[in-house]
Amino acid sequence: MLRLDLTKKTIAFLEKLPPKQFKQISRKIFSLMVNPKPHDSKELKGYPYRGTDIGEYRIIYRVEEDVLKIALVGKRNDSAVYR
Repeated sequence: MLRLDLTKKTIAFLEKLPPKQFKQISRKIFSLMVNPKPHDSKELKGYPYRGTDIGEYRIIYRVEEDVLKIALVGKRNDSAVYR
């Protein structure tokens, strides 16, 4: 299993979520620690990141050695997630 590293921006976003969405995203993050390349994830073209969706949210992450680095969590339809 991979170790987890969250950015400050990700932590701040997660702290503001309602309990139901927090639980959904947390479960997805923990599943990524076990399987960092699930069938529903995609590589982001031109970047060393992958993305996966959970409900109305998108998780942007990458794996470096034995660390899962969650770069960002944001609304799925918000193009700001990719900036």
